[in-house]
Amino acid sequence: MSNTLDIMIEVENLSKRFGHLTVLSDVNLQISKSEVVSIVGPSGAGKTTLLQIAGTLDTPTAGLVRICGENPFVLSNKKLANFRNRNLGFVFQFHHLLPEFSAIENVMLPALIGKKTNSKARSEAMKWLDFFGLSERIHHKPHELSGGEQQRVAVARALINNPEILLADEPSGNLDSHNAEQLHHLFLRLRNEFGQTIVIVTHNEHLANLSDRKIFMKDGKIVL
Repeated sequence: MSNTLDIMIEVENLSKRFGHLTVLSDVNLQISKSEVVSIVGPSGAGKTTLLQIAGTLDTPTAGLVRICGENPFVLSNKKLANFRNRNLGFVFQFHHLLPEFSAIENVMLPALIGKKTNSKARSEAMKWLDFFGLSERIHHKPHELSGGEQQRVAVARALINNPEILLADEPSGNLDSHNAEQLHHLFLRLRNEFGQTIVIVTHNEHLANLSDRKIFMKDGKIVL
């Protein structure tokens, strides 16, 4: 059994309703430090809603949620935003890079929002862009990058504040098979080299099978 200090995400009896529609029902889940966990299941199973609540982007209707040992939903909006910026990194299917900014400027943004100096943010951004093999592309704008490069920039941006948890929603869904494979192995490198905790919602069976653990959802419940 994991030590309490090693539990990054803990969900107890979690429910989420939108009006009369129940999206999540009595979900219980623990994710430990340095785990790579995939959440799979058919469309409409509640996977993304669970990820959004774990990322504090949505609120539960009922149940208890602890992220990094804290209940973030008791925090004020300002403190919640700081908590999210400090502890959580997000990667989405569509990269959401700002088109007018270069790769390094896109990566720097969360660090600048987190009140790091420009020089510190630039140094951290360069570290991650180099890790992802993009040191020659730092001044390129998104339209000058391939889909795989754009997604790696997005992952670098998610990691710049050294978050405890990386949350990814269909991160390879918009990539060809070669770039998807590269991204999958980068996630494993992040776990192996930095002890990163990663939670991935995916329809990609190969990515799910590479994970340490696969959670199957159906009709708003964890069934396996």
